[in-house]
Amino acid sequence: MVAHPQEIAQSEHPHYEVADIFRKHIGEYKRTHRLSYEQLQAVSAIMDCRTPAMGGVLKACSECKRWEFFYKPCKNRHCPKCGAFEKAQWLEAQKLWLLPIPYFHVVFTIDHIFNHLVSHNPELMYNLLIKTAAQLLKEYGQKYLGGEIGFTMVLHTWGQAMQEHPHLHFIVTGGALVSTPNGYRWQSAKPKFLFDAPDLSKDFRNLFCQEVRKMWLAGSFNTQEDQLDVEQMLSVALSKDWEVFIQPPLYGVEKLIEYLGRYIFRIAISNHRIVSVKGDQVTFKYFDNRDKGKPKQMTLSAMEFIRRFLSHVLPARFVRIRHFGLHHGSCRAKLQQARRVLGLPFQLPIILKLKFLDWFKQIMKSEADPRICKFCGKGLMLPIREFGPVFGWRLKFHSILGLFTSWKNAFA
Repeated sequence: MVAHPQEIAQSEHPHYEVADIFRKHIGEYKRTHRLSYEQLQAVSAIMDCRTPAMGGVLKACSECKRWEFFYKPCKNRHCPKCGAFEKAQWLEAQKLWLLPIPYFHVVFTIDHIFNHLVSHNPELMYNLLIKTAAQLLKEYGQKYLGGEIGFTMVLHTWGQAMQEHPHLHFIVTGGALVSTPNGYRWQSAKPKFLFDAPDLSKDFRNLFCQEVRKMWLAGSFNTQEDQLDVEQMLSVALSKDWEVFIQPPLYGVEKLIEYLGRYIFRIAISNHRIVSVKGDQVTFKYFDNRDKGKPKQMTLSAMEFIRRFLSHVLPARFVRIRHFGLHHGSCRAKLQQARRVLGLPFQLPIILKLKFLDWFKQIMKSEADPRICKFCGKGLMLPIREFGPVFGWRLKFHSILGLFTSWKNAFA
């Protein structure tokens, strides 16, 4: 299989992939576990990604006429090999709401006592988490800054070891747009203080548990025929101190987009973290946050590895990245007012669509055209024909043809 340009952007090709684990063990896993429709889709897409099963393009050199197959990506949002260019495009679009101010990083995490309730009611619980956190941020923006803040959120459902760990990352404006009788003004937050974290943590715990109780009493949850003791969960959760993490600004506005990139379009684990796949055991690297972030390795059975990975497949059409306040599309007029009072042009910036070749050259830090033929070094590998998914006997024929092509190119 010919590598896709986005794969080349990695420092080196991973030795093992999530797709390899699926191909070897998913049959056994299905015999003992029931997969949702979304999980089945994710598994199929990840195994087919950049293989003949996805179809692709036949390219030939404009000079030496040698040719190769390039297979298409699956573009499933849970695939470890996809999303790099899409992430770059998304981050470029976020420049629309950037203001020349500090931004705070805020993280909301629910107590792990709710993990089983989340696993059986993912969409309801994720939406409740988002709704509760967003409501409190808006209220605290009014309480502490007297106006409307802007914030963008991304949902993460995993920890470093792929364990269930639902939490939200927010990028929040370090200030608010305040409406006065004389017009708008900007109220800046203190340099290292946005909101009172202990108060916000307590309010978040109480409001979230209150809403869980309401939904439970209304019969909204799947409690596995009352096997899940929601009352006990609430009792335990309310007895603990929750912590909303608020990180003061670390970067200027020019670094904000790069900072956002750490949290956007991630999946439970990247292929580069997988160290070995031996027998029915999978070993991967992780950072132990309980031990000062030290790098460590963990070995799981293939069945447990797959279970953890699939537990983070999101419900269909679930939006995990959302905008609120000044960042929301309905507040463009207020965003323009914020730009004006902060000394920026009133008109919103025009976001240009990224071109793949320009983006690729930038991340490779090279002006060389990635289409240059690797055989003659002169011509360009240009598409001459597309082909659809290849299955059955056609797949065997295609594999033989691919081997013949590699042999032919090597000795030409």
